[in-house]
Amino acid sequence: MMRNLDFSSWQGVLTTLLGLVVVTGLAVGIRLLLMETVQQRRQRENRQINERLRTLIAAYKALGGSFTGELAVDPTHLRDFLSRRPLPRSGGEGATATAEPTPAPASSDRSRRIRDAVEAALSDVILLGTAEQVRLAAQAATDLVAGRPIHTNELVVSLRDFIRQVLDLEPVPKESAIPKQGPVRASGAGSRGGKGQGAEGGGDRAGTKEDGNGAGAGGLGAAGGGMGLGSGGGAADDHEGHAT
Repeated sequence: MMRNLDFSSWQGVLTTLLGLVVVTGLAVGIRLLLMETVQQRRQRENRQINERLRTLIAAYKALGGSFTGELAVDPTHLRDFLSRRPLPRSGGEGATATAEPTPAPASSDRSRRIRDAVEAALSDVILLGTAEQVRLAAQAATDLVAGRPIHTNELVVSLRDFIRQVLDLEPVPKESAIPKQGPVRASGAGSRGGKGQGAEGGGDRAGTKEDGNGAGAGGLGAAGGGMGLGSGGGAADDHEGHAT
């Protein structure tokens, strides 16, 4: 390439410099284009990895958020619970007994909320998990559909190992005895009911206070009327005395 450079005249020098500038510009442009393409691809991959990790971590918390209590997931639905209730007996011949519907117990409501959270986590694992995790999640979903209680500890262990590996964390030491994990327990609706009852109680107290204020105002009005009648009666007596 050095033999193609011509420095014998001004025209040759300008031509050589112009050629070098064009070649350098093309090389820099191609390099910048490649770097931008690679950077965009890496950013897209990082976003996908972050979204996948975020979803799998949420699934891990939902499937393995408790260590104590009942760790099995009950697949019973509300219609199944209602179908198992005993039918009300008739009160007598020609009379129909109108029995009030028995509400579902709080434990059944909690188990349904846990089952819903587990089903949502299983669907996320089936979508974004590894082959082993998809197999375990599919097996658990199949058992739920069949009406069999399931345990999520094996899937939780697989999720934990995968998440730690992706985050470049050391594996869990073998000497660490981790108890079995189960689905996180959903919070009950008692706090909301307590708030509603408190609001109703506050309204009752406010109404009582308003009633008391109204009664006091009525008493003052009655007292004013009595004073008016008394003064009117005294004025009539004085008028009769002057007339006699």
